[in-house]
Amino acid sequence: MNKKVNTLLFILGATLFNVIVAVISFILLLIFYASFIAPIVPGSQAWAVSLLFLAAIAVSIFVYRIVLKALLAKVDVEKYFDPLFVRRPGKKPGSSA
Repeated sequence: MNKKVNTLLFILGATLFNVIVAVISFILLLIFYASFIAPIVPGSQAWAVSLLFLAAIAVSIFVYRIVLKALLAKVDVEKYFDPLFVRRPGKKPGSSA
């Protein structure tokens, strides 16, 4: 496989991993809420689901960053992946057009 295919597969795999982690963390947080918090605070379902959803997204981002950092430490990125954004010739980094 070439670098472009590797890059595409990595992006698709990382996105799928992030979505799966978000769904699993949402389910676990929902179970925790239903088991421990809902019996104590009745009538809190309306705001709790939205907060659990946001918390699941935050957990998935946190887990994704840890896994990505560990993966990048093991894999030579320049050897296997193509850059997503290529600088135009003649443009200096940091200059505005």
